[in-house]
Amino acid sequence: MRYRLQTEDLSTAQRETTVLFIWEPPDRLREYLENGLEGLPGIKLVYPPDVEEETLTRLAPDADIIIGWRPTKGILDAAERLKLFINPGAGVQHLIDLFREQAERRDITLVNGHGNSYFTAQHAVAMLLALTNKVIPHHNWMVQGQWRKGDKDAVTIPMRDRSVGLLGYGAVNSKVHRFLSGFEVEFHALRSDWSKLAEAPPTHLVQYTPDQLDDFLKAIDILIVALPMTPKTDGLIGAREFELLGPDGLFLNFGRGGVVDEKSLYNALKEKVIAGAALDVWYNYTPVADEGGRTAPYNYPFHELDNVVLSPHRAASPFRDLKRWDEVIENITRFANGRTDFLNVVDIEAGY
Repeated sequence: MRYRLQTEDLSTAQRETTVLFIWEPPDRLREYLENGLEGLPGIKLVYPPDVEEETLTRLAPDADIIIGWRPTKGILDAAERLKLFINPGAGVQHLIDLFREQAERRDITLVNGHGNSYFTAQHAVAMLLALTNKVIPHHNWMVQGQWRKGDKDAVTIPMRDRSVGLLGYGAVNSKVHRFLSGFEVEFHALRSDWSKLAEAPPTHLVQYTPDQLDDFLKAIDILIVALPMTPKTDGLIGAREFELLGPDGLFLNFGRGGVVDEKSLYNALKEKVIAGAALDVWYNYTPVADEGGRTAPYNYPFHELDNVVLSPHRAASPFRDLKRWDEVIENITRFANGRTDFLNVVDIEAGY
């Protein structure tokens, strides 16, 4: 459902709010945004005729809000009125240094997008069940004409009585919790600051903080990672952590590849330190094709392993779904009404 406009703090005198898009939104998205903002006075949506640096820099000085993924320093410097920058995607690590520099001389609020969190959580659950139910090998055997290979080749791992560990408990893993709550499992979660939890968990949840990572890993046998990439999370999971997860452990990553040491992950799977993994995020996003034409976003042959489900960083699909823009509409509405309690504000110093 669309975010509803709340009525507090509406006494601020309104003036025209100019919103500049630094890419070219398709017509159906423009119509959706315009319908969502209909009835809100003083909103001017500026769609650039092209996305050349010169064009965007010329349009930037009038912008109160800019929406887009990759602004340049020149665009931000030119946007003298800018108060709110909306990054429609969840990842902001590429923006942190740029906005830290801007923060040295003025206040700009950076927000990121959680509109894809439902799809990402759905993808996480789908990959978990593909991993536990050995969907991929049985599918491949049927394609090859091998009928009913059976349990001796790829036996299902029951979800019942498992302990699910949610590393990061934000927009994605809170939904994973809700989606999996119908299974007979227990839930554990590690989060940096539980006081900022947006809403109560759907079922009982054992809570941990970063200094309790070892206790958290010892208590679980399914680890689902949905963490941003920051200096504190870089390489957080390595060989020692996989040892703690144990030989029955299942590992899933939907946050950022760099949160997990790549070599340690490959070795843990190859040597059966853990039972299996489902991976949607990787290490090299500009891979070069090898002599056989294969491109791979990793440096170790994960595709040769029989205990892994691979996905090409597509958990945020479908990108054309328009409801993912509801929080953008809400943030524009709040700005236009003089509010500063925006959704998904990024802590520039913390990096997420």
